[in-house]
Amino acid sequence: MSTSRAPHGAAPSEPATGDVRTEHAGHEAAQPQPQPPADGAPISRVIVMDQALPRPLATRRVEIRRITIAPGHASGLHVHNGPVFGSIETGSAVYRIEGEPETLLGPGDVFYEPEGVRIARFDAGEDGVTFLGYFLLAEGVDAGLVFPED
Repeated sequence: MSTSRAPHGAAPSEPATGDVRTEHAGHEAAQPQPQPPADGAPISRVIVMDQALPRPLATRRVEIRRITIAPGHASGLHVHNGPVFGSIETGSAVYRIEGEPETLLGPGDVFYEPEGVRIARFDAGEDGVTFLGYFLLAEGVDAGLVFPED
């Protein structure tokens, strides 16, 4: 399997300084190391994703879910009815938007699943995966998921 890091829709966590790369099961994984702010301030703020949406969205609420997928489980081809952002807490997943390269996501990595776009893979690694999913929802809309036949 050819897996790249951080194409469209996914971004590895990249602290301002101190990003240490390690090898796990043949895959490179970023292990962010806490670093004090350069100016000595007690708080550091780092943008890990700045994702434009394809159109304005009248977001009325955001539903945040902690989702756990069993080791080796493939979630299958799916489509969301609204944009979903996420952050990997533990484990890993192979993520791929249809027609784009795969991305290996690990702890601290963030991702974006656009509304109405076919997500070809979100498959848990050998240790499973737990992530926070942020569902942007319009008035009267609940988060929905469709599993296309093909």
